[in-house]
Amino acid sequence: MATTTAALDSKVAVRATKLLINNQWVDSVSGKTFPTVNPATGDEIVRVAEADSADVDKAVHAARAAFEKGPWRKMAAAERGNLLHKLADLIEKHADELARLESLDNGKPYHVAKAADLPLTIACYRYYAGWADKIQGKTIPIQGDYFCYTRHEPVGVVGQIIPWNFPLLMQAWKLGPALAAGNTVVLKPAEQTPLTALRVGELLLEAGFPAGVVNILPGYGPTAGAAIAWHHGIDKVAFTGSTEVGHLIMEAAAKSNLKRVTLELGGKSPNIVFADADLDAAIEGAHFALFFNQGQCCCAGSRLFVEAKAYDEFVEKSVARAKQRKVGDPFDAASEQGPQVDDVQFEKVMSYIEAGKKDGASLLAGGNRVGNKGFFIEPTVFADVKDGMKIAQEEIFGPVMSILKFKDIEEVVERSNRTDYGLAAAVWTRDIGKAYSVANSVRAGTVWVNCYDVFDAAAPFGGFKQSGIGRELGEYGLQQYTEVKTVTVKLPN
Repeated sequence: MATTTAALDSKVAVRATKLLINNQWVDSVSGKTFPTVNPATGDEIVRVAEADSADVDKAVHAARAAFEKGPWRKMAAAERGNLLHKLADLIEKHADELARLESLDNGKPYHVAKAADLPLTIACYRYYAGWADKIQGKTIPIQGDYFCYTRHEPVGVVGQIIPWNFPLLMQAWKLGPALAAGNTVVLKPAEQTPLTALRVGELLLEAGFPAGVVNILPGYGPTAGAAIAWHHGIDKVAFTGSTEVGHLIMEAAAKSNLKRVTLELGGKSPNIVFADADLDAAIEGAHFALFFNQGQCCCAGSRLFVEAKAYDEFVEKSVARAKQRKVGDPFDAASEQGPQVDDVQFEKVMSYIEAGKKDGASLLAGGNRVGNKGFFIEPTVFADVKDGMKIAQEEIFGPVMSILKFKDIEEVVERSNRTDYGLAAAVWTRDIGKAYSVANSVRAGTVWVNCYDVFDAAAPFGGFKQSGIGRELGEYGLQQYTEVKTVTVKLPN
């Protein structure tokens, strides 16, 4: 583990620990609280109010009143954009504090949160602030003496459930388009990482958002999350998380009130390296694609396919790179990798490492716990991985690289598509025709060519198959938060 002698001061004030309902900080109806834990030490940071169905009901009523009777819908669209700009400015003003809070609660290195999570979060709010007054329909020529046009109207009250791997950024991905389109929101942050969501709640109040427009309810999935999915007063639910939970949310939405659903779910993304690629760039790119954020990325390049002609060299250099990766205190500037988010995720990842060894893959780096406290795992590399192995089929969500061998383009495309997932993919090659062919043939919502994990608020993101429904980011993400109304007017003769 990296030393902590150069570590930054990890102390940060925890301000908000209650529920935000109707612009008021309140205790849960039950009075229950739950602990949020520092994954670097396993110690409790603070206790947070625990929402359940009674609190969801209160929040939905507040959001419904704000949508139907409050100033939100009557507000000029440009003013909604101004509020989002104010929120972005406040997040930027408090970027250092938010990065520290994210690192403390999530475990990601502070310098990563400051350099990646915060700029992307701010950019997302600013992007959708710019869209607020540009949501428009069309005039449609139809037969007869009629004037026909469409309106894009907000869906209504939106329930949003966000994950723990990128708490600030996922909150922005959800709130940005929903608020720009004029919806009101009941948002549940992950129980593992509620602190930055609540701090943003304070900044929403400071920015001047009207009462009931955004309600934030920390709590557990089977209680608060399920209540959001089932509630008849919610018009749409947006969820990012596991495919298993996505099935439950879709079922609840169908059986309750047929609410609209968008889902960004799991992945087992193929990262394809041809022998003609810039191998040094591909090795570093593949390392980043898998180990970034402690491997806790839904789009991680977790099936690393390498052409046979370059396989041995690629494996040797990838193992060396993994062994150089510094694991340690998230507030140490030298740390590249922090802990897994909690003990549950730690044990899950360790069980996959055991499965890889049992199935006969070659463990060439890592595989062990780091230190005796917190939830740190060594960067782990398996070679000689076969398609049927558990580590090649299931989403690990941890720092475990699986390197598979392939012979030609037809074979690797077929194997890449042999999965229930379809979130992302990448191809590394100097041959533009080969890159074009793979990009068009792989069944995935995002394909990167000679790069990985390149995100922008303007570029849509989402999955094929069981990796989800709908898109986030860009204009496509905005469309998920509007209903299209057709108006036909009889013209006088």
